[in-house]
Amino acid sequence: LSQLPGWSMTPDGSIVIATGNDDVLGVYTCTPYNSYGTAGESRPTRVLLKDPPAFTLRPKEEYFQEVGRELVIPCAARGDPPPAITWLQVGGVGKSSARVDVNGSLVLRPLAKEQHGVWECTATNRVASVSAATAVHVLGTSPHAVTNVSVLPLLLAANISWEPGFDGGYFQRFSVWYTPLVKHPPRAHHDWVSLSVPVGAQHLLVENLQPDTSYQFSVLAQNKLGSGPFSQIVTSVPRGFPVTTVPPEPPAMTMRVFLSPPQALSANETARGVLLRWEPPGQASVALSGYALELRQDKGGWEVLDRSIPSTETQVLVPGLIKDAFYEFRLVAFAGSYISDPSNTVNVSTAGMEVYPSRTQLPELLPQPVLAGVIGGICFLSVAVIFSTMAACIMNRRRAARIQKRRQDPPLVFSP
Repeated sequence: LSQLPGWSMTPDGSIVIATGNDDVLGVYTCTPYNSYGTAGESRPTRVLLKDPPAFTLRPKEEYFQEVGRELVIPCAARGDPPPAITWLQVGGVGKSSARVDVNGSLVLRPLAKEQHGVWECTATNRVASVSAATAVHVLGTSPHAVTNVSVLPLLLAANISWEPGFDGGYFQRFSVWYTPLVKHPPRAHHDWVSLSVPVGAQHLLVENLQPDTSYQFSVLAQNKLGSGPFSQIVTSVPRGFPVTTVPPEPPAMTMRVFLSPPQALSANETARGVLLRWEPPGQASVALSGYALELRQDKGGWEVLDRSIPSTETQVLVPGLIKDAFYEFRLVAFAGSYISDPSNTVNVSTAGMEVYPSRTQLPELLPQPVLAGVIGGICFLSVAVIFSTMAACIMNRRRAARIQKRRQDPPLVFSP
């Protein structure tokens, strides 16, 4: 074996061949022996070279098809011996109406909502197995259940977050359902309370919960065709006020400031510009002072557009955006020297819009030196016009006085 590169023997007597080629073809026998001799060689075994499966036609990365229609996903492979083609839905449960035709293609007829997900094509022979995966998106259905639901317990509250499932091809909204768990309920069932989630959000703060009480939480998705299944139920216990016998410190030392960001920021195009709307912060331990609007253009750096939005406002109009540009807006709330985290980001594209001038800047963004020059020029012109008018009035009065005087003087008489 030492004369054959890549060949070796393991302690149990097996031969390991690193690379298979024509040199390994043939008949092999194994002869065990020790200090007393041998009992003879083993039965002969023949080594043959065969080709592992290789795909000649792989499925695409993803397919989109409406529910109830037919979807055929091709898959073919070659090898020696010829491989067998099988299909499996990753994470699928129960029986499926899917079948595999003689060419190895997956046939889904009629396409069902439960067949949405990842499918895997596997080619297998006696040498090896190879697999290729594809994603099937079933359109025209109710939403799928959300995943990865998590609950963060807070002081008399809980923050619920999740990852949306497939929307079925339509816009979907979410609602959070919760109920307390009591040891001896007055009825045989619990009363669930539902809260609507702002559009575009993937989390919700549930407030006014009882301390040290277990709650169950679940998330439901809905679209124009109906409701999807509830998510898995997560149990959590909100925190209560700490109980201590130590005298409390002065309020200035124990005050805990909590300022949540503005919620549900949205943008709408109007004839005068882009109208931004939002909802006030859901939780704040101090009085709100106002808002600051930030923007960035074409993935650049964030800039403060307006830092003096009153706390009573829930909308602001942004005029004069540059045409054929891409903007991102976000909002922060502040209370004194405390600033919240940014709100959700909204995207605004002015491509193709005719209501915005091509080179218009926001009035707030006009440089101060330029603004001062413009105001000074206007004032100078105004003063010049006033002085010119006064001078013309004075000249006219003097002329009128001279004419009047000439009329009053007696005529001159010349005698011969």
